[in-house]
Amino acid sequence: MLEEIRITQLGVIESTTLELGPGLTVITGETGAGKTMVVTALGLLLGNRADSGAVRTGAKTARVEGVVDVAFLQEFAEAVEDGGGEVEDGRVLLARNVSAEGRSRAFLGGASVPVVKLAEVAETLVAVHGQSDQHRLLRHRAQREALDRFGGPELERLSNAYADLYQRLSTTQQELDEVTSTARERAREADVLRFGLAEVEAVDPSAGEDVALAAEESRLGFADTLRTAAQSARTALSSDEGASDALSAASSARALLEGVRDHDPEAGALADRLAEITYLLSDVAADVASYASRLEADPTRLAVVSERRAALTGLTRKYGETIDEVLEWASRSAGRLLELEGTDERIEQLRAEQRQLRAALGAAAHELSQARTAAATRLGAQVSDELALLAMPDATVRVEVSQTESEPSPEGADGPLQVGDRWLRYNSSGVDDVEFLLAANLGSEARPLHKGASGGELSRVMLALEVALAGTSPVPTFVFDEVDAGVGGAAAVEVGRRLAELARTAQVLVVTHLPQVAAFADRHVLVQKSDDGSVTSSGLTVLDDAGRESELSRMLAGLSNSDTALAHARELLEVAGPARSLGAPDWDGGRG
Repeated sequence: MLEEIRITQLGVIESTTLELGPGLTVITGETGAGKTMVVTALGLLLGNRADSGAVRTGAKTARVEGVVDVAFLQEFAEAVEDGGGEVEDGRVLLARNVSAEGRSRAFLGGASVPVVKLAEVAETLVAVHGQSDQHRLLRHRAQREALDRFGGPELERLSNAYADLYQRLSTTQQELDEVTSTARERAREADVLRFGLAEVEAVDPSAGEDVALAAEESRLGFADTLRTAAQSARTALSSDEGASDALSAASSARALLEGVRDHDPEAGALADRLAEITYLLSDVAADVASYASRLEADPTRLAVVSERRAALTGLTRKYGETIDEVLEWASRSAGRLLELEGTDERIEQLRAEQRQLRAALGAAAHELSQARTAAATRLGAQVSDELALLAMPDATVRVEVSQTESEPSPEGADGPLQVGDRWLRYNSSGVDDVEFLLAANLGSEARPLHKGASGGELSRVMLALEVALAGTSPVPTFVFDEVDAGVGGAAAVEVGRRLAELARTAQVLVVTHLPQVAAFADRHVLVQKSDDGSVTSSGLTVLDDAGRESELSRMLAGLSNSDTALAHARELLEVAGPARSLGAPDWDGGRG
Protein backbone atom coordinates (compact mmCIF):
# COMPACT_ATOMS: atom_id res chain seq x y z
CA MET A 1 0.00 0.00 0.00
CA LEU A 2 0.94 3.68 -0.17
CA GLU A 3 2.70 4.73 3.02
CA GLU A 4 3.53 8.34 2.29
CA ILE A 5 3.07 11.10 -0.28
CA ARG A 6 5.37 14.14 -0.30
CA ILE A 7 4.27 17.16 -2.33
CA THR A 8 6.38 20.21 -3.13
CA GLN A 9 5.40 23.36 -5.07
CA LEU A 10 2.21 21.92 -6.55
CA GLY A 11 -0.77 24.25 -6.90
CA VAL A 12 -1.44 25.98 -3.59
CA ILE A 13 0.75 23.47 -1.78
CA GLU A 14 4.24 24.70 -0.99
CA SER A 15 5.51 21.67 0.90
CA THR A 16 3.64 18.94 2.70
CA THR A 17 3.84 15.30 3.64
CA LEU A 18 0.84 13.02 3.87
CA GLU A 19 1.41 9.88 5.91
CA LEU A 20 -1.03 7.16 4.98
CA GLY A 21 -1.96 3.86 6.54
CA PRO A 22 -4.34 0.97 6.14
CA GLY A 23 -8.10 1.37 6.27
CA LEU A 24 -10.08 4.48 5.38
CA THR A 25 -8.37 7.88 5.22
CA VAL A 26 -10.45 11.00 4.56
CA ILE A 27 -9.16 14.41 3.51
CA THR A 28 -11.28 17.45 4.32
CA GLY A 29 -10.81 21.20 4.36
CA GLU A 30 -12.24 24.49 3.25
CA THR A 31 -12.97 25.02 -0.42
CA GLY A 32 -9.73 25.96 -2.22
CA ALA A 33 -7.50 24.64 0.55
CA GLY A 34 -5.90 22.11 -1.78
CA LYS A 35 -7.75 18.87 -1.08
CA THR A 36 -7.98 17.89 -4.74
CA MET A 37 -4.27 18.69 -5.21
CA VAL A 38 -3.54 15.58 -3.20
CA VAL A 39 -5.41 13.56 -5.83
CA THR A 40 -3.63 15.51 -8.59
CA ALA A 41 -0.29 14.62 -7.01
CA LEU A 42 -1.30 10.98 -6.86
CA GLY A 43 -2.28 11.14 -10.52
CA LEU A 44 1.21 12.40 -11.40
CA LEU A 45 2.71 9.41 -9.59
CA LEU A 46 0.47 7.18 -11.69
CA GLY A 47 1.82 8.68 -14.92
CA ASN A 48 -1.01 11.08 -15.71
CA ARG A 49 -0.36 13.95 -18.09
CA ALA A 50 1.52 16.80 -16.45
CA ASP A 51 0.18 20.36 -16.55
CA SER A 52 2.78 23.09 -16.15
CA GLY A 53 -0.02 25.33 -14.88
CA ALA A 54 -0.17 23.18 -11.75
CA VAL A 55 3.35 24.29 -10.73
CA ARG A 56 3.11 26.74 -7.84
CA THR A 57 3.40 30.37 -8.90
CA GLY A 58 7.01 31.54 -8.65
CA ALA A 59 8.42 28.00 -8.40
CA LYS A 60 10.61 26.41 -11.06
CA THR A 61 9.60 22.79 -10.47
CA ALA A 62 6.90 20.81 -8.71
CA ARG A 63 7.82 17.43 -7.26
CA VAL A 64 5.73 14.56 -5.97
CA GLU A 65 7.13 11.50 -4.19
CA GLY A 66 5.34 8.39 -3.04
CA VAL A 67 6.58 5.54 -0.85
CA VAL A 68 5.02 2.15 -1.53
CA ASP A 69 5.18 -0.84 0.79
CA VAL A 70 5.60 -3.84 -1.53
CA ALA A 71 5.51 -6.57 1.10
CA PHE A 72 2.44 -8.14 -0.55
CA LEU A 73 3.03 -6.78 -4.06
CA GLN A 74 5.54 -9.21 -5.52
CA GLU A 75 4.59 -8.60 -9.17
CA PHE A 76 4.87 -4.85 -8.70
CA ALA A 77 8.30 -5.23 -7.07
CA GLU A 78 9.48 -7.39 -9.97
CA ALA A 79 8.20 -4.83 -12.47
CA VAL A 80 10.15 -2.11 -10.65
CA GLU A 81 13.37 -4.13 -10.80
CA ASP A 82 12.77 -5.00 -14.45
CA GLY A 83 12.49 -1.26 -15.11
CA GLY A 84 15.91 -0.64 -13.55
CA GLY A 85 14.63 0.51 -10.15
CA GLU A 86 15.49 -0.77 -6.70
CA VAL A 87 13.44 -2.14 -3.82
CA GLU A 88 14.96 -1.08 -0.51
CA ASP A 89 13.76 -2.58 2.76
CA GLY A 90 10.55 -3.73 1.10
CA ARG A 91 9.72 -0.24 -0.16
CA VAL A 92 9.79 1.54 -3.51
CA LEU A 93 10.06 5.28 -4.11
CA LEU A 94 8.04 6.74 -6.98
CA ALA A 95 8.71 10.35 -8.03
CA ARG A 96 7.64 12.86 -10.65
CA ASN A 97 9.09 16.29 -11.46
CA VAL A 98 7.16 18.87 -13.49
CA SER A 99 8.87 22.11 -14.53
CA ALA A 100 7.16 25.43 -15.08
CA GLU A 101 8.21 25.16 -18.74
CA GLY A 102 6.22 21.93 -19.09
CA ARG A 103 9.04 19.37 -18.97
CA SER A 104 8.38 16.25 -16.96
CA ARG A 105 10.61 13.54 -15.51
CA ALA A 106 9.62 10.29 -13.85
CA PHE A 107 11.52 8.07 -11.42
CA LEU A 108 10.85 4.47 -10.48
CA GLY A 109 12.75 3.01 -7.55
CA GLY A 110 15.41 5.71 -7.95
CA ALA A 111 15.86 5.10 -11.69
CA SER A 112 14.89 7.69 -14.29
CA VAL A 113 12.26 6.15 -16.59
CA PRO A 114 9.87 7.36 -19.31
CA VAL A 115 6.52 8.55 -17.98
CA VAL A 116 4.76 5.77 -19.92
CA LYS A 117 6.86 3.21 -18.04
CA LEU A 118 5.90 4.75 -14.70
CA ALA A 119 2.23 4.64 -15.75
CA GLU A 120 2.53 1.01 -16.86
CA VAL A 121 4.04 -0.14 -13.57
CA ALA A 122 1.97 2.06 -11.24
CA GLU A 123 -1.45 1.39 -12.77
CA THR A 124 -1.73 -1.80 -10.71
CA LEU A 125 -1.38 0.18 -7.47
CA VAL A 126 -4.29 2.59 -7.38
CA ALA A 127 -7.80 2.94 -8.79
CA VAL A 128 -8.86 6.59 -8.84
CA HIS A 129 -12.53 7.57 -9.04
CA GLY A 130 -13.84 11.09 -9.43
CA GLN A 131 -16.60 12.92 -11.22
CA SER A 132 -14.93 12.16 -14.57
CA ASP A 133 -14.93 8.46 -13.74
CA GLN A 134 -18.67 8.59 -13.15
CA HIS A 135 -19.08 9.97 -16.65
CA ARG A 136 -16.81 7.21 -17.92
CA LEU A 137 -19.12 4.65 -16.35
CA LEU A 138 -21.92 5.94 -18.55
CA ARG A 139 -20.16 4.60 -21.65
CA HIS A 140 -21.09 1.12 -22.80
CA ARG A 141 -17.46 0.07 -23.23
CA ALA A 142 -16.66 0.96 -19.61
CA GLN A 143 -19.72 -0.96 -18.46
CA ARG A 144 -18.67 -4.02 -20.45
CA GLU A 145 -15.16 -3.81 -19.02
CA ALA A 146 -16.60 -3.59 -15.48
CA LEU A 147 -18.75 -6.68 -16.12
CA ASP A 148 -15.81 -8.64 -17.50
CA ARG A 149 -13.75 -7.63 -14.49
CA PHE A 150 -16.49 -8.84 -12.17
CA GLY A 151 -16.66 -12.15 -14.04
CA GLY A 152 -13.22 -13.10 -12.75
CA PRO A 153 -10.62 -15.45 -14.25
CA GLU A 154 -13.07 -17.65 -16.16
CA LEU A 155 -14.61 -14.73 -18.01
CA GLU A 156 -11.14 -13.36 -18.65
CA ARG A 157 -10.10 -16.70 -20.16
CA LEU A 158 -13.12 -16.78 -22.47
CA SER A 159 -12.56 -13.15 -23.47
CA ASN A 160 -8.90 -13.82 -24.29
CA ALA A 161 -9.81 -16.92 -26.31
CA TYR A 162 -12.33 -14.92 -28.33
CA ALA A 163 -9.84 -12.06 -28.86
CA ASP A 164 -7.22 -14.51 -30.15
CA LEU A 165 -9.64 -16.03 -32.68
CA TYR A 166 -10.80 -12.57 -33.73
CA GLN A 167 -7.21 -11.50 -34.40
CA ARG A 168 -6.50 -14.63 -36.42
CA LEU A 169 -9.65 -14.09 -38.48
CA SER A 170 -8.70 -10.46 -39.10
CA THR A 171 -5.24 -11.49 -40.28
CA THR A 172 -6.65 -14.18 -42.58
CA GLN A 173 -9.24 -11.79 -44.01
CA GLN A 174 -6.61 -9.13 -44.61
CA GLU A 175 -4.46 -11.57 -46.59
CA LEU A 176 -7.49 -12.85 -48.51
CA ASP A 177 -8.48 -9.31 -49.44
CA GLU A 178 -4.95 -8.57 -50.59
CA VAL A 179 -4.67 -11.73 -52.71
CA THR A 180 -8.07 -11.35 -54.39
CA SER A 181 -7.74 -7.60 -55.01
CA THR A 182 -4.32 -8.03 -56.64
CA ALA A 183 -5.16 -11.11 -58.73
CA ARG A 184 -4.82 -9.22 -62.04
CA GLU A 185 -1.50 -7.68 -61.03
CA ARG A 186 -0.26 -11.08 -59.87
CA ALA A 187 -1.24 -12.64 -63.22
CA ARG A 188 0.72 -9.97 -65.11
CA GLU A 189 3.72 -10.49 -62.84
CA ALA A 190 3.57 -14.23 -63.45
CA ASP A 191 3.60 -13.71 -67.25
CA VAL A 192 6.67 -11.48 -67.00
CA LEU A 193 8.46 -14.02 -64.85
CA ARG A 194 7.59 -16.91 -67.19
CA PHE A 195 9.00 -14.99 -70.17
CA GLY A 196 12.21 -14.15 -68.34
CA LEU A 197 12.71 -17.68 -67.04
CA ALA A 198 12.10 -19.05 -70.54
CA GLU A 199 14.83 -16.76 -71.89
CA VAL A 200 17.26 -17.90 -69.23
CA GLU A 201 16.35 -21.54 -69.80
CA ALA A 202 16.85 -21.20 -73.56
CA VAL A 203 20.38 -19.86 -73.12
CA ASP A 204 21.08 -22.25 -70.21
CA PRO A 205 24.09 -20.36 -68.80
CA SER A 206 26.47 -21.81 -66.25
CA ALA A 207 28.03 -20.02 -63.30
CA GLY A 208 31.07 -17.92 -64.31
CA GLU A 209 30.59 -18.71 -68.02
CA ASP A 210 30.61 -15.07 -69.09
CA VAL A 211 34.01 -14.46 -67.48
CA ALA A 212 35.56 -17.59 -69.02
CA LEU A 213 34.25 -16.84 -72.54
CA ALA A 214 35.46 -13.25 -72.40
CA ALA A 215 38.98 -14.48 -71.71
CA GLU A 216 38.77 -17.11 -74.49
CA GLU A 217 37.46 -14.59 -77.05
CA SER A 218 40.32 -12.22 -76.32
CA ARG A 219 42.87 -15.01 -76.74
CA LEU A 220 41.38 -16.22 -80.04
CA GLY A 221 41.06 -12.72 -81.46
CA PHE A 222 44.76 -11.93 -80.89
CA ALA A 223 46.21 -15.43 -81.55
CA ASP A 224 48.80 -14.26 -84.21
CA THR A 225 49.99 -11.36 -82.07
CA LEU A 226 50.25 -13.58 -78.99
CA ARG A 227 52.17 -16.30 -80.92
CA THR A 228 54.68 -13.83 -82.35
CA ALA A 229 55.30 -12.35 -78.90
CA ALA A 230 55.72 -15.78 -77.34
CA GLN A 231 58.19 -16.95 -80.03
CA SER A 232 60.29 -13.80 -79.65
CA ALA A 233 60.29 -14.25 -75.89
CA ARG A 234 61.43 -17.87 -76.36
CA THR A 235 64.34 -16.75 -78.51
CA ALA A 236 65.34 -14.08 -76.00
CA LEU A 237 65.39 -16.67 -73.23
CA SER A 238 67.04 -19.56 -75.06
CA SER A 239 68.04 -19.40 -78.73
CA ASP A 240 68.55 -22.55 -80.81
CA GLU A 241 70.64 -20.64 -83.39
CA GLY A 242 73.55 -19.75 -81.11
CA ALA A 243 72.49 -16.12 -80.69
CA SER A 244 73.01 -14.38 -77.41
CA ASP A 245 70.18 -15.17 -74.98
CA ALA A 246 69.37 -14.85 -71.31
CA LEU A 247 70.12 -18.47 -70.47
CA SER A 248 73.59 -18.33 -72.03
CA ALA A 249 74.37 -15.06 -70.23
CA ALA A 250 73.32 -16.49 -66.89
CA SER A 251 75.36 -19.67 -67.46
CA SER A 252 78.46 -17.66 -68.35
CA ALA A 253 78.13 -15.50 -65.25
CA ARG A 254 77.73 -18.56 -63.08
CA ALA A 255 80.87 -20.17 -64.57
CA LEU A 256 82.96 -17.09 -63.84
CA LEU A 257 81.91 -17.00 -60.18
CA GLU A 258 82.33 -20.76 -59.77
CA GLY A 259 85.99 -20.30 -60.78
CA VAL A 260 86.71 -18.08 -57.80
CA ARG A 261 84.48 -19.81 -55.21
CA ASP A 262 87.48 -21.09 -53.26
CA HIS A 263 88.82 -17.57 -52.77
CA ASP A 264 85.67 -15.98 -51.31
CA PRO A 265 82.51 -17.65 -49.82
CA GLU A 266 80.37 -14.70 -50.97
CA ALA A 267 81.35 -15.39 -54.61
CA GLY A 268 80.27 -18.99 -54.07
CA ALA A 269 76.87 -17.86 -52.72
CA LEU A 270 76.33 -15.64 -55.77
CA ALA A 271 77.21 -18.54 -58.04
CA ASP A 272 74.58 -20.67 -56.32
CA ARG A 273 71.97 -17.98 -56.84
CA LEU A 274 72.88 -17.80 -60.57
CA ALA A 275 72.48 -21.58 -60.73
CA GLU A 276 68.90 -21.18 -59.45
CA ILE A 277 68.27 -18.44 -62.05
CA THR A 278 69.64 -20.70 -64.78
CA TYR A 279 67.25 -23.51 -63.81
CA LEU A 280 64.32 -21.05 -63.64
CA LEU A 281 65.16 -19.52 -67.07
CA SER A 282 65.30 -22.97 -68.54
CA ASP A 283 61.85 -23.85 -67.16
CA VAL A 284 60.32 -20.54 -68.27
CA ALA A 285 61.78 -20.95 -71.75
CA ALA A 286 60.21 -24.40 -72.04
CA ASP A 287 56.81 -23.07 -70.83
CA VAL A 288 56.91 -20.14 -73.28
CA ALA A 289 57.74 -22.54 -76.14
CA SER A 290 54.82 -24.76 -75.17
CA TYR A 291 52.48 -21.73 -74.95
CA ALA A 292 53.55 -20.52 -78.42
CA SER A 293 52.93 -23.96 -79.94
CA ARG A 294 49.34 -23.96 -78.66
CA LEU A 295 48.46 -20.56 -80.08
CA GLU A 296 46.67 -21.09 -83.37
CA ALA A 297 44.07 -18.93 -85.07
CA ASP A 298 40.62 -20.67 -85.04
CA PRO A 299 38.02 -18.48 -86.78
CA THR A 300 35.32 -21.09 -86.36
CA ARG A 301 35.76 -21.33 -82.58
CA LEU A 302 36.02 -17.52 -82.35
CA ALA A 303 32.64 -17.17 -84.08
CA VAL A 304 31.04 -19.69 -81.72
CA VAL A 305 32.42 -17.93 -78.64
CA SER A 306 31.33 -14.48 -79.89
CA GLU A 307 27.82 -15.76 -80.60
CA ARG A 308 27.59 -17.37 -77.14
CA ARG A 309 28.76 -14.16 -75.47
CA ALA A 310 26.11 -12.19 -77.34
CA ALA A 311 23.43 -14.52 -75.97
CA LEU A 312 24.78 -14.13 -72.44
CA THR A 313 24.93 -10.35 -72.84
CA GLY A 314 21.24 -10.39 -73.76
CA LEU A 315 20.54 -11.93 -70.32
CA THR A 316 22.81 -9.60 -68.35
CA ARG A 317 21.13 -6.55 -69.92
CA LYS A 318 17.81 -7.61 -68.32
CA TYR A 319 18.37 -9.76 -65.29
CA GLY A 320 21.73 -8.96 -63.68
CA GLU A 321 25.18 -7.45 -64.08
CA THR A 322 26.81 -10.88 -64.37
CA ILE A 323 25.69 -14.39 -65.25
CA ASP A 324 25.95 -15.33 -61.56
CA GLU A 325 23.45 -12.56 -60.75
CA VAL A 326 21.22 -13.74 -63.62
CA LEU A 327 21.18 -17.25 -62.11
CA GLU A 328 20.30 -15.81 -58.68
CA TRP A 329 17.42 -13.85 -60.25
CA ALA A 330 16.20 -17.00 -61.97
CA SER A 331 16.22 -18.91 -58.68
CA ARG A 332 14.24 -16.20 -56.87
CA SER A 333 11.83 -15.76 -59.74
CA ALA A 334 11.12 -19.48 -59.97
CA GLY A 335 10.07 -19.46 -56.32
CA ARG A 336 7.96 -16.34 -56.79
CA LEU A 337 6.31 -17.88 -59.88
CA LEU A 338 5.33 -20.96 -57.90
CA GLU A 339 3.74 -18.64 -55.32
CA LEU A 340 1.91 -16.66 -58.00
CA GLU A 341 0.74 -19.74 -59.86
CA GLY A 342 -0.69 -20.98 -56.55
CA THR A 343 -2.89 -17.88 -56.15
CA ASP A 344 -6.14 -19.71 -56.84
CA GLU A 345 -5.18 -22.49 -54.48
CA ARG A 346 -4.16 -19.92 -51.84
CA ILE A 347 -7.48 -18.11 -52.20
CA GLU A 348 -9.37 -21.35 -51.64
CA GLN A 349 -7.12 -22.20 -48.72
CA LEU A 350 -7.70 -18.80 -47.12
CA ARG A 351 -11.45 -19.03 -47.66
CA ALA A 352 -11.52 -22.45 -46.03
CA GLU A 353 -9.48 -21.09 -43.12
CA GLN A 354 -11.82 -18.11 -42.91
CA ARG A 355 -14.86 -20.38 -42.68
CA GLN A 356 -13.23 -22.47 -39.96
CA LEU A 357 -12.22 -19.40 -37.95
CA ARG A 358 -15.66 -17.82 -38.27
CA ALA A 359 -17.25 -21.04 -37.01
CA ALA A 360 -14.80 -21.20 -34.08
CA LEU A 361 -15.33 -17.48 -33.39
CA GLY A 362 -19.09 -17.96 -33.36
CA ALA A 363 -18.78 -20.77 -30.81
CA ALA A 364 -16.39 -18.68 -28.68
CA ALA A 365 -18.75 -15.69 -28.88
CA HIS A 366 -21.66 -17.86 -27.74
CA GLU A 367 -19.70 -19.19 -24.76
CA LEU A 368 -18.48 -15.69 -23.85
CA SER A 369 -22.00 -14.28 -24.12
CA GLN A 370 -23.41 -16.96 -21.83
CA ALA A 371 -20.69 -16.28 -19.24
CA ARG A 372 -21.36 -12.54 -19.41
CA THR A 373 -25.10 -13.08 -19.00
CA ALA A 374 -24.54 -15.19 -15.89
CA ALA A 375 -22.08 -12.65 -14.47
CA ALA A 376 -24.51 -9.81 -15.29
CA THR A 377 -27.21 -11.42 -13.16
CA ARG A 378 -24.85 -11.75 -10.20
CA LEU A 379 -23.45 -8.24 -10.59
CA GLY A 380 -26.89 -6.66 -10.83
CA ALA A 381 -28.01 -8.45 -7.67
CA GLN A 382 -24.89 -7.47 -5.72
CA VAL A 383 -25.04 -3.81 -6.78
CA SER A 384 -28.76 -3.70 -5.92
CA ASP A 385 -27.98 -5.13 -2.47
CA GLU A 386 -25.29 -2.51 -2.00
CA LEU A 387 -27.67 0.27 -3.05
CA ALA A 388 -30.14 -0.91 -0.42
CA LEU A 389 -27.41 -0.26 2.14
CA LEU A 390 -26.77 3.17 0.61
CA ALA A 391 -30.25 4.51 1.45
CA MET A 392 -31.71 3.38 -1.89
CA PRO A 393 -33.76 0.41 -0.63
CA ASP A 394 -36.15 0.35 -3.58
CA ALA A 395 -33.52 0.74 -6.28
CA THR A 396 -32.51 -2.13 -8.52
CA VAL A 397 -29.72 -2.34 -11.04
CA ARG A 398 -29.99 -4.64 -13.99
CA VAL A 399 -27.01 -5.38 -16.18
CA GLU A 400 -28.44 -6.03 -19.61
CA VAL A 401 -26.47 -8.12 -22.10
CA SER A 402 -27.93 -7.87 -25.58
CA GLN A 403 -26.97 -8.55 -29.17
CA THR A 404 -27.76 -6.92 -32.50
CA GLU A 405 -29.10 -9.22 -35.21
CA SER A 406 -28.42 -8.73 -38.91
CA GLU A 407 -29.03 -10.36 -42.28
CA PRO A 408 -26.92 -13.49 -43.00
CA SER A 409 -23.63 -12.88 -44.78
CA PRO A 410 -21.28 -15.70 -43.81
CA GLU A 411 -18.49 -14.89 -46.24
CA GLY A 412 -18.21 -11.19 -45.48
CA ALA A 413 -15.47 -10.11 -43.11
CA ASP A 414 -17.47 -7.07 -42.10
CA GLY A 415 -20.76 -8.92 -42.12
CA PRO A 416 -22.48 -10.59 -39.19
CA LEU A 417 -21.28 -13.68 -37.36
CA GLN A 418 -23.30 -16.84 -37.03
CA VAL A 419 -23.80 -17.62 -33.36
CA GLY A 420 -26.00 -20.67 -32.97
CA ASP A 421 -28.95 -20.08 -35.30
CA ARG A 422 -28.63 -16.28 -35.17
CA TRP A 423 -26.61 -13.84 -37.26
CA LEU A 424 -25.13 -11.15 -35.01
CA ARG A 425 -22.94 -8.11 -35.38
CA TYR A 426 -19.58 -8.55 -33.72
CA ASN A 427 -16.34 -6.75 -32.93
CA SER A 428 -13.07 -7.38 -31.12
CA SER A 429 -14.83 -7.74 -27.74
CA GLY A 430 -17.61 -10.13 -28.81
CA VAL A 431 -21.22 -9.90 -29.91
CA ASP A 432 -22.55 -8.36 -26.70
CA ASP A 433 -23.77 -4.87 -25.90
CA VAL A 434 -23.62 -4.31 -22.13
CA GLU A 435 -25.69 -1.62 -20.46
CA PHE A 436 -26.35 -0.83 -16.81
CA LEU A 437 -29.99 0.00 -16.15
CA LEU A 438 -31.31 1.62 -12.96
CA ALA A 439 -34.82 1.57 -11.57
CA ALA A 440 -34.51 4.08 -8.72
CA ASN A 441 -37.94 3.40 -7.22
CA LEU A 442 -40.53 0.63 -6.99
CA GLY A 443 -42.56 0.36 -10.13
CA SER A 444 -40.32 2.69 -12.11
CA GLU A 445 -38.95 1.61 -15.45
CA ALA A 446 -35.31 0.54 -15.56
CA ARG A 447 -33.46 3.13 -17.59
CA PRO A 448 -29.84 3.66 -18.66
CA LEU A 449 -27.73 5.32 -15.99
CA HIS A 450 -27.35 8.57 -17.91
CA LYS A 451 -31.13 8.85 -18.16
CA GLY A 452 -32.35 7.30 -14.93
CA ALA A 453 -29.84 8.43 -12.29
CA SER A 454 -29.34 11.79 -10.60
CA GLY A 455 -25.87 12.95 -9.59
CA GLY A 456 -26.25 11.62 -6.07
CA GLU A 457 -27.69 8.33 -7.28
CA LEU A 458 -24.90 7.93 -9.80
CA SER A 459 -22.33 8.48 -7.05
CA ARG A 460 -23.87 5.72 -4.99
CA VAL A 461 -24.13 3.36 -7.98
CA MET A 462 -20.42 3.96 -8.59
CA LEU A 463 -19.56 3.19 -4.98
CA ALA A 464 -21.82 0.12 -4.93
CA LEU A 465 -20.16 -1.15 -8.09
CA GLU A 466 -16.69 -0.63 -6.64
CA VAL A 467 -17.63 -2.53 -3.48
CA ALA A 468 -19.01 -5.36 -5.62
CA LEU A 469 -15.83 -5.42 -7.71
CA ALA A 470 -13.45 -5.13 -4.76
CA GLY A 471 -13.24 -8.88 -4.28
CA THR A 472 -12.09 -9.40 -7.88
CA SER A 473 -9.80 -6.37 -8.15
CA PRO A 474 -6.03 -6.75 -7.78
CA VAL A 475 -5.71 -3.03 -6.95
CA PRO A 476 -4.70 -2.50 -3.30
CA THR A 477 -5.62 1.20 -3.06
CA PHE A 478 -8.81 3.05 -4.00
CA VAL A 479 -9.09 6.85 -4.21
CA PHE A 480 -12.46 8.60 -4.31
CA ASP A 481 -12.44 12.30 -5.16
CA GLU A 482 -15.76 13.78 -3.99
CA VAL A 483 -17.78 10.93 -5.50
CA ASP A 484 -20.34 11.67 -2.76
CA ALA A 485 -21.37 14.90 -4.53
CA GLY A 486 -25.14 15.29 -4.52
CA VAL A 487 -25.53 13.00 -1.52
CA GLY A 488 -26.64 14.09 1.95
CA GLY A 489 -28.53 13.10 5.07
CA ALA A 490 -29.02 9.39 5.78
CA ALA A 491 -27.67 8.48 2.34
CA ALA A 492 -24.36 10.16 3.23
CA VAL A 493 -24.12 8.07 6.42
CA GLU A 494 -24.54 4.91 4.39
CA VAL A 495 -21.95 6.06 1.86
CA GLY A 496 -19.49 6.41 4.72
CA ARG A 497 -20.45 3.00 6.05
CA ARG A 498 -19.86 1.31 2.67
CA LEU A 499 -16.53 3.07 2.21
CA ALA A 500 -15.54 1.68 5.59
CA GLU A 501 -16.68 -1.74 4.38
CA LEU A 502 -14.50 -1.43 1.28
CA ALA A 503 -11.59 -0.42 3.52
CA ARG A 504 -11.75 -3.79 5.28
CA THR A 505 -9.88 -5.37 2.34
CA ALA A 506 -8.14 -2.38 0.71
CA GLN A 507 -6.56 0.96 1.44
CA VAL A 508 -9.14 3.68 0.74
CA LEU A 509 -8.44 7.42 0.40
CA VAL A 510 -11.45 9.76 0.16
CA VAL A 511 -11.63 13.49 -0.51
CA THR A 512 -15.01 14.59 0.86
CA HIS A 513 -17.05 17.53 2.03
CA LEU A 514 -19.54 15.38 3.95
CA PRO A 515 -19.17 15.02 7.73
CA GLN A 516 -21.25 11.83 7.63
CA VAL A 517 -18.55 10.23 5.42
CA ALA A 518 -15.61 11.69 7.36
CA ALA A 519 -16.94 10.21 10.62
CA PHE A 520 -16.22 6.67 9.36
CA ALA A 521 -12.54 7.35 8.72
CA ASP A 522 -9.76 5.49 10.49
CA ARG A 523 -7.58 8.53 9.80
CA HIS A 524 -8.81 12.07 9.27
CA VAL A 525 -6.48 14.53 7.50
CA LEU A 526 -7.25 18.26 7.52
CA VAL A 527 -5.92 20.56 4.81
CA GLN A 528 -5.62 24.16 6.02
CA LYS A 529 -4.64 27.36 4.30
CA SER A 530 -2.04 29.64 5.78
CA ASP A 531 -2.60 33.41 5.76
CA ASP A 532 -0.89 33.83 2.39
CA GLY A 533 -3.03 31.12 0.78
CA SER A 534 -0.39 28.40 0.62
CA VAL A 535 -0.42 25.04 2.32
CA THR A 536 2.67 24.15 4.32
CA SER A 537 3.70 20.93 6.05
CA SER A 538 2.18 22.14 9.30
CA GLY A 539 -1.12 22.84 7.48
CA LEU A 540 -1.69 19.18 6.65
CA THR A 541 -2.67 17.62 9.92
CA VAL A 542 -3.75 14.17 11.03
CA LEU A 543 -6.48 15.02 13.53
CA ASP A 544 -6.81 13.57 17.00
CA ASP A 545 -10.22 12.90 18.55
CA ALA A 546 -10.73 16.50 19.65
CA GLY A 547 -9.58 17.80 16.29
CA ARG A 548 -11.99 15.46 14.50
CA GLU A 549 -14.88 16.70 16.58
CA SER A 550 -13.98 20.30 15.80
CA GLU A 551 -13.60 19.66 12.05
CA LEU A 552 -16.84 17.67 11.86
CA SER A 553 -18.70 20.48 13.65
CA ARG A 554 -17.29 22.96 11.11
CA MET A 555 -18.44 20.72 8.27
CA LEU A 556 -21.88 20.34 9.86
CA ALA A 557 -22.62 23.93 10.81
CA GLY A 558 -19.78 26.04 9.49
CA LEU A 559 -18.78 26.66 13.13
CA SER A 560 -15.99 24.72 14.79
CA ASN A 561 -16.95 25.65 18.37
CA SER A 562 -20.74 25.40 18.27
CA ASP A 563 -21.91 23.27 21.19
CA THR A 564 -24.80 21.90 19.14
CA ALA A 565 -22.54 21.07 16.20
CA LEU A 566 -19.96 19.48 18.53
CA ALA A 567 -22.64 17.30 20.08
CA HIS A 568 -23.79 16.25 16.63
CA ALA A 569 -20.18 15.52 15.64
CA ARG A 570 -19.69 13.31 18.71
CA GLU A 571 -22.89 11.46 17.87
CA LEU A 572 -21.69 10.84 14.30
CA LEU A 573 -18.38 9.48 15.55
CA GLU A 574 -20.14 7.16 17.99
CA VAL A 575 -22.45 5.84 15.27
CA ALA A 576 -19.52 5.28 12.91
CA GLY A 577 -17.18 3.76 15.50
CA PRO A 578 -18.23 0.09 15.19
CA ALA A 579 -18.00 0.20 11.38
CA ARG A 580 -14.48 1.55 11.11
CA SER A 581 -12.34 -0.91 9.20
CA LEU A 582 -9.39 -1.05 11.60
CA GLY A 583 -11.72 -2.17 14.33
CA ALA A 584 -13.18 -4.94 12.19
CA PRO A 585 -12.01 -8.50 12.85
CA ASP A 586 -11.29 -9.27 9.19
CA TRP A 587 -8.89 -6.38 8.55
CA ASP A 588 -5.62 -7.85 7.26
CA GLY A 589 -3.61 -4.83 6.26
CA GLY A 590 -5.13 -4.65 2.82
CA ARG A 591 -3.51 -7.62 1.12
CA GLY A 592 -2.59 -10.25 3.69
